[in-house]
Amino acid sequence: MQGNDSTLTSRFLSAGIAAGPFFVVVALLQAFTREGFDYVRHPASLLSLGDGGWIQIANFVLTGFLFILCGIGLGKVLTEGIGRIWASRLFIVYGVALIMGGVFTADPGLGFPPGAPEGAAKEMSWHGTLHAFAPILGFFSQVAALIILARRFGSQGQRTWKLVTIIAAVAMFVLATIPNFTAEWEKGVFNFLPLWTSVVFGYSWTSLVISKVRKEIGSQIQ
Repeated sequence: MQGNDSTLTSRFLSAGIAAGPFFVVVALLQAFTREGFDYVRHPASLLSLGDGGWIQIANFVLTGFLFILCGIGLGKVLTEGIGRIWASRLFIVYGVALIMGGVFTADPGLGFPPGAPEGAAKEMSWHGTLHAFAPILGFFSQVAALIILARRFGSQGQRTWKLVTIIAAVAMFVLATIPNFTAEWEKGVFNFLPLWTSVVFGYSWTSLVISKVRKEIGSQIQ
């Protein structure tokens, strides 16, 4: 791979490395500055609502676009071995899920934005339903992509990276599901701290994994 094509591919992979940290920084800045928002009681999705909601919508969309570019880049460099087909496709699906989560906003609830009902929404709107589907699609895609890349590490004799990546993927998924099992839906009592932890941890490890892949196949994009 030479010339302009290699430069573009390198940038696409770099987009995937930057995507997670970009999302986390933008979301956390809002979580600590938006009036009435409590990161323990509220998921990042609710930041898309109310005054200033466009910032989180843009955050979802731009991060999704960066992951789509990353998927395209992986498709150009992973031409053989484990992950040559599905690693790139899953990152593209993940990007689409993030864009879906931004375009189709959640329903107001849990007291946010200020004035919203304290409990969870009793009836979901059509856009709220589509929004609720987006993280399910996204988490499964991200976890599956990491496990596939972990298997690729294993096939290359990098057992530590394989093991840690699998553990990270499973931990990320488990942390993301804890709020659903500890919630009191009628009272609107949730603890979303495990979900926020999952997002920060999952994105951080995903960036490291993509960075490692990029380094290993660097000769292909010189």
